[in-house]
Formats: sequence, C-alpha cells, structure tokens
Amino acid sequence: MPRLALYTFGVLKSPLADPTPLTREFYERGEAVYRKISRHPGYLARAEPAGDDRGVLFGADWGAWGEFAVPTWYDKGRTAETTALAATLSLWTDLRPVFDAIYTGLHREALNRRYDWFERTGHANYVCWWVSDEEIPTWQDGVSRLEHLNDHGSAPHAFTFHHSFTPEGTPTRTVGAPVAPTRPL
Repeated sequence: MPRLALYTFGVLKSPLADPTPLTREFYERGEAVYRKISRHPGYLARAEPAGDDRGVLFGADWGAWGEFAVPTWYDKGRTAETTALAATLSLWTDLRPVFDAIYTGLHREALNRRYDWFERTGHANYVCWWVSDEEIPTWQDGVSRLEHLNDHGSAPHAFTFHHSFTPEGTPTRTVGAPVAPTRPL
C-alpha cells in the first residue's frame, strides 16, 4: 500500500547555533512537537541522523534517507555555526493523519509563530508525494519535489494538502484543507 512522504523546508532568520532566547525557544518547541507528532496516528517514521550526529545536518549519516540536501534557493551557511534552516522528511499512512498532525495541537501553535523564526522566502515550504510501501524517500527526493512544486504547482508528482492527489494520481481534497494557492504559507 502506498505511503505519503512529506518534506518541509524553511530558512531561519538566524543560524541554529545562535544563542538568543528566540532560537532556544524554536529548538525547545521543535523537540516537543517532534515527540507529539511521533505518537500521532498515521505517523510511520522520519529522517534522523545516526549516533552522535544530532544537531548536524550537512555531513551527518542519515542512513537510508540519503545525503542531506537543500533547495537551490537556500543561500545561507552550511557549517554548524552558520546553518540557518529547518527541514524534515517523514513518512505517513495517508494525507488525513499528517494534515491533522500539522494543523492541530502543538504543531499548529508553532505554525502560528513561524514568522518569528522563519524568513518569508516566496517559495513553497512543504511538499507531499506518494511512495511504495518498501521505499524510503531521500532528502534529494524531497528537494527535487519541492523545487518541482515551486516551479510547476501541484501535480501527482509533488503536491500540497490544498491541491492533493490520490496514489493513483486523481485530484482529491483533504477534508478540512481550505482551497488555497499552490504556494503554501
């Protein structure tokens, strides 16, 4: 049975290593959100670095999720001191569970604060696509699909909740998802 892959990407206003309270708050909320989402019905897995690579993005061992990659429009640092981004790659059973996890509870509260932490880039900041049940999406898959969504809009290959597709490629609408532009907020 196909599973849903979700890639998210945002450019932070300051590097992850920034010691200010706002950056610490972002980290603290992020950890709480990850814990909550990992227990959400329909959640299967997310990319996590192996061993001692926690907090490292570039150069970390991501196992089957592949080498860490970012969209071409990311133009900030790539070292531990200068990286200014947040990205996730996860697997879900279907559209509805991930939509519910993102737009309710702790994650919804964090979304309401996103412009405290993230720059407004004018680019799509998430993308969904279907994978076979034995497939593990890679960071490069996520980047390629996000760039495709940004350049061409929603299609069965790369879509949003607002303009989504079934595994067979038929347009569908996630219940509760407002009809919106192809570029999510």
